[in-house]
This record gives sequence, structure tokens and C-alpha cells, in this order.
Amino acid sequence: MAARVSGVNPKKFHKSQLKFYVFLIPFALFMVLPIVFIINHAFKPLDELYAFPPRFFVYKPTFENFTNLLELANASGIPLSRYVFNSLVVTAAVVFLSVLISTMAGFVLSKKVFKGKFTIFEINNAALMFVPIAVMIPRFLTISFLGMDDTFFAHILPLLAMPVGLFLVKQFIDQIPDSLIEAAVIDGAGDFKIYWKIILPLIKPAIATAAILAFQAVWNNLETSTLFITSENMRTLAFYMNTLVANTNVVVGQGMAAVASLIMFVPNLVLFIILQSMVMNTMSHSGLK
Repeated sequence: MAARVSGVNPKKFHKSQLKFYVFLIPFALFMVLPIVFIINHAFKPLDELYAFPPRFFVYKPTFENFTNLLELANASGIPLSRYVFNSLVVTAAVVFLSVLISTMAGFVLSKKVFKGKFTIFEINNAALMFVPIAVMIPRFLTISFLGMDDTFFAHILPLLAMPVGLFLVKQFIDQIPDSLIEAAVIDGAGDFKIYWKIILPLIKPAIATAAILAFQAVWNNLETSTLFITSENMRTLAFYMNTLVANTNVVVGQGMAAVASLIMFVPNLVLFIILQSMVMNTMSHSGLK
């Protein structure tokens, strides 16, 4: 039986696998093209940025665009490191707190019995239908009422609620057998110990997926810096990068905009590479009954 299985799915390369490579390699190359373009585009000198027809690959790579970006930030009176610091603080806080809230709420909604829990979960699901612009005014009024304008809290609070993260985590926790929770209760474990020792270790793939979604939402966010912040030194890197072309010479600004795209893209790529195996596990478990 083992020989038959290994013949169907051999551990090493076999000529029968060539048909898979014929289909998969072209798709893989097609998927990687945008990444290659973003990297090449950031290193293009101005004559290649405006070349016609456009060039996909850079012929004479240069760091001039990076230098111009640093010089512009320093000339504005606020160093680029300040924007980076703001983004790192806000991103770390939002990712940690949103994952904490999603996992705790998911545990309660999945394994606890109380009146109204199904209604609460349906409200969360309904929130998935609202695009950010639909809740822009309520968010603004809330931040203003709480007096959080021009603070880190104005960046963090509006992004803590992540309905899609709660949905994924709750569905993942549903797959944990109730008998496992009951055995822990019989052994004297409290709610927090069950959450920390049993739930969290078993839902690491869902946590990784929720963390990536939260990171992407906050790292690329422009809304909080635009609506709730008036001091330039409290704005984030995403906002500053988005204003490069508008605030500089259009020609030179294109090179810096290319660098900005690369800087904003790389952290997303690195985080996904690190956590991609867990994300794939989440996607596979989501189809199980």
C-alpha cells in the first residue's frame, strides 16, 4: 500500500510531475511580475521612469530616488524617522490589540452560552458589509467627542474593531471540541487559563491571518492621519508617502513615489512570507465541517 501511495505522490522529483510544472510555473511567474516591477521601478533613474515605451526592468539602477526622499523629509523639518516611528507604534498597537480582542471575543462567542450571543455575532457579520467611508463620519464624531484628536489614540481606536478577524477566529474556535474545554474545566482550569493554554495554541493559524489583515489595514491607512490629525509630526508614514507627488516637483516626485511604493510594500511581503504557512492552514481549515 505504501509503495502505491508513494507512486501516486512521490517524495522526490518524478517525470510524472512535469505536467504540474508546465501549468504552475507560468502562473507563478505571472504572480511574481508585480513584485519584480515594484522593485525595479524604485531604482530607475528619471530618464527610465519617463521612457517610452515603458521599460519593465531597470537598466541603470540608482539610489538617487532614495536620496531625494531622505533629503525632502529632512528639508521639511520633520525627519523621515518620525513618520516611521509613528507608523511602527500605531501598527504594533493595533495589531496586538485587535488580535487580542478578536481572540477573546471569538472564544466567548464560540464556547460560552449566554443570552444574545447569536445576535452579537450577526451584528459583527453585518459590519462586514460596511466600507470604511460609510463609517467615516461616526468615527470622526466619536474621536472628537472623546477629545482624542492629534494623539496616537486617534490612530489606534478607529482600527481596533476588525469584524473579518473576529469572524475568522470564531469559526476556527468552533472546530475545537467542546469535550476538550469540559476536561479542562473538570481539572480546575478557569476561563483565562483555558483561553491562554488551550484556545490560543490551537488557533495560531487564525491568529496569523488576523494579524496580517490588521497589519495591512493599519500600515496602509490614510484616514486617521487625514481626518483626526492636524500636527505633521503625528502623522504616519503612509500619509507622508501618499503626499510626495503633490508636494514636490512632479518630475522628481515620480521617482520618490516609486520608492514610497516599495517601502510601503516590503513590510507586507515580509510579514506574509513569515506567516504564509499558517495562513494556508487557516484557509484549509475554513473548508472543513
